[in-house]
Order: sequence, then structure tokens, then C-alpha cells
Amino acid sequence: MTIDASLDKRLNKIARNHERMRRNGVVHRVGKDGLIRSRPRLVSDRFPLKGVMLIVALFVAFKSLLFAQLGAGNYAEKIEALRSGSMIERAGAVLMQEEPVTVAIGGYLNQFIAQR
Repeated sequence: MTIDASLDKRLNKIARNHERMRRNGVVHRVGKDGLIRSRPRLVSDRFPLKGVMLIVALFVAFKSLLFAQLGAGNYAEKIEALRSGSMIERAGAVLMQEEPVTVAIGGYLNQFIAQR
């Protein structure tokens, strides 16, 4: 590698870094030696998978608790009542229908609800 190639490589890295700073913003840090260093802010363009998974888990927990508290028969009756309602109620019935995970977690939670 020649001196010019090395210099070009360093200049390209500096240009990319400054472009990222312009686009994403800057974070300033003070190092142990007292120098203030500027770095580009880290920005994630990904889909927030953790947030979606948390919402799904909370929704399944809610359904399971409702299933445990109402019981299988009453829960099925409530879902049937939703199925005969408006379009929004029918969509709610589709979301609230019981699946094996809800039944399993609801059965487990039923032990604690029945003790009261």
C-alpha cells in the first residue's frame, strides 16, 4: 500500500464518519485524557422486535388470566357473544379465541385463582 492509498483510505473514513454525524447527530464524550471526542449517534433502523414481542406476551398473559378467571365455558360463551356482534367485536373475537398456549397458561393460573 502506498502512502497516497493510505491517506485516501483515512480521508474516506473521515468523510463517511462526518456524513454519519450529519445524518444521525453527534454524541460528545470526554475521554480519560480530558479530550472531547465527537462520534456519530448510533441509530437503529430495525423493526422494534422486542417491543412487539413484549406486547404479544402481555396480550397472551391477559387472555390466559381472563380464561382462568372466567373458566372454559364462560370464556367460550363470551367469545360467541362477540362473534355475533359488530365488525369490531368479531375482530375482537378472532383475537381473543382460545389457543393451546392460552389454555395451558390459564390452567396453570387457575391453581392460584382457585386458592382464594
